[in-house]
Amino acid sequence: MSSQLPPGVSPRIHRLARRFFRPVERFLRIEASSGILLLAAAATAVFWANSPWASAYHHLLHLELFVGFSQHTLRFSLHFLINEVLMVVFFFVVGLEIRREILEGELSSLRRAALPLAAALGGMAVPAIIYLMFNHGTTAAGGWGVPMATDIAFAVGVLTLLGSRVPHSLRMLLLALAIIDDVGAILVIALFYSGALSWIGLAVAGVGLAMTVVMQWSGIRNALAFFVPGAVVWAGLLQAGIHPTLAGVLLGLLTPARAWYGREGFAAEIRRASAELQRGNGTDVEQSLLITGVARACREAVAPAARIQAALHPWVAFVIMPLFALANAGVNISTGEGAFSGDGRLVWGISLGLLLGKPLGIVSFTWLAVRAGLTSLPTSVRWRGILVVGCVSGIGFTMSLFIGALAFSDSSRHAVAKLSILAASVAAAAIGLLIGRFALHPRKSRCCQTAAGEVER
Repeated sequence: MSSQLPPGVSPRIHRLARRFFRPVERFLRIEASSGILLLAAAATAVFWANSPWASAYHHLLHLELFVGFSQHTLRFSLHFLINEVLMVVFFFVVGLEIRREILEGELSSLRRAALPLAAALGGMAVPAIIYLMFNHGTTAAGGWGVPMATDIAFAVGVLTLLGSRVPHSLRMLLLALAIIDDVGAILVIALFYSGALSWIGLAVAGVGLAMTVVMQWSGIRNALAFFVPGAVVWAGLLQAGIHPTLAGVLLGLLTPARAWYGREGFAAEIRRASAELQRGNGTDVEQSLLITGVARACREAVAPAARIQAALHPWVAFVIMPLFALANAGVNISTGEGAFSGDGRLVWGISLGLLLGKPLGIVSFTWLAVRAGLTSLPTSVRWRGILVVGCVSGIGFTMSLFIGALAFSDSSRHAVAKLSILAASVAAAAIGLLIGRFALHPRKSRCCQTAAGEVER
């Protein structure tokens, strides 16, 4: 029976293990938990960088690692491994999500995409304009892309903390907005924060993408088989002067988003295999082939994009992003404060871009789109909900820190940018929670609404 324990398992130890891991599993299922872990990692980095052990923090980040043997070795720092290699997986998941949304989600039609598209465009344009109002004509003008980004994990986490005050349609609007925001950030990185292009590197990346497409046409479905062409794309973009993490986005967009078997095919294969196994006429080899077919049907019942995204999401949310925060949020506050006097306009540009530009851009562009008849608000969403979405979208964090590292090569100015991003993101989360608590009202359950209607009648 399926409820029995595997052979050799102690029931008592199994119960103790389940009792221990159940709270952990419950925590990992909470949407806000990823944001909580990110905040903890960022706070740890700031504390560590300003503690007596600050030198150990910087030494760890610059720890030299190598891959290979003898004279054929690649040497890189731990910081490079996190920012340039592990973050490829983060961008790969972003690419998978974009692919899914374009195929069957909020971006599958122009009418459905009009609302989050207008909100996202405003949320990117107005913060950049506010930043340039303070920094135009200065050496810091190149950081205009920093306040454009939204950290989806933090933003969704804040909405989750508001509980029943947030309707499902408002949460979907934030997710779609953040996805379009990610697309904008990816384009900004590719077009404005990459080095001089090398055509040889682009050719190598093109070969890797061609290998990926040919392997898909050949019917190869094992995700691990695409590691080699993915590595070729990454190496080509690195050589081309384009940030190599964009390889993840390209591969994510190329991942098949339609299921091979689907629900009906999966059910039919299970019925066929069950009937054959119950008859028991075949040899052991034939039965093994049947079981192999069932395993393939289980794997291909959902699209590769959805399957891979589900497998990678916990690693991205609970390992890669916290590691990124730990490696990039560690700024020496005294160094940043010392540079504040000369970079006051940088501070105002980033802070007001996130805190004021995001809600102003999202609300105004959404209003213009609705007023022009291009789209309409969902039935359960009011303008106060759009304001809350605008406020929590001011949480830049991951993508803002990422763009800031590309925009500012000067260490002191980079420190100021990181402090501004962290302070503004925390403030945006607090403001979003505060406005959400007062402006949004808890929704009644369906049964309570029915009962209230009966009383009124």
